[in-house]
Amino acid sequence: MSPKSAPPVVIVTGAAKRLGREIALALAAGGWQVAVHYRSSEADAMKTVADCAGISGAAAAFHADLGDEASVRGLLPGVVRHFGRVDAVVNSASTFEHDSAASFTFAALDRHLHSNTGAAIVLAQALHQHLAGRDATGAVVNLLDQKLWNQNPDFFSYTLSKAALEAAGTMLALALAPRVRVVGVAPGLTLTSHMLDDAQFAALHKLSPLGRSSTPADVAATVKFALDNASITGTTLLVDGGQHLMKFERDFSMMHPDSAPGND
Repeated sequence: MSPKSAPPVVIVTGAAKRLGREIALALAAGGWQVAVHYRSSEADAMKTVADCAGISGAAAAFHADLGDEASVRGLLPGVVRHFGRVDAVVNSASTFEHDSAASFTFAALDRHLHSNTGAAIVLAQALHQHLAGRDATGAVVNLLDQKLWNQNPDFFSYTLSKAALEAAGTMLALALAPRVRVVGVAPGLTLTSHMLDDAQFAALHKLSPLGRSSTPADVAATVKFALDNASITGTTLLVDGGQHLMKFERDFSMMHPDSAPGND
């Protein structure tokens, strides 16, 4: 990042809960002022804001529906009005709905592409325009998924949207250089969900060459590294314990640990 007289400002989408919250807290600890984006989890967002502000001294919450272009286009200007600047965007929020090749619809693909792909591109575009006006440099970090390097047929539209975002990262890195760097971060199985109980999650988390997948702290540290390292652009950092090197026939949320490779 360029030398600055005031602490830099980062927008973290989906920062109210789960992985986005962990990223926001880690960046606050690293000296960033954090714009906490949320869609519907206002109370959780305010908790993240309070916790980030307690660390860095400056944080605020901003609402936007990432599936609506006008709402997305209003996000970065709103953050600029509050903080006076934006230096980076972390696209952590994701629509993650199950479908398959059999159940695929245009509507499902549209939902995922709008929020997971289109919103990230629009925010990168807006950041570039803002930084050009300041004659400054910055970065975009896009949260991807190890399953792009380890394909399975589950979550069809979600996977397509993340594959499109990975391709967009390459194009944006070329188009927005040298003002904006664009980096992907691809976690493995990191947090559990309603589709896994604690025992299943623990067993699946161990399925990797390193015997563990990514933790929220691992992913957050990698995002911070990507923002801090001025020589990285147009590539993806896989943070998954090597899960992308293994072949899984199903998505983790739909797989029993006993059916995993090596457990036959």
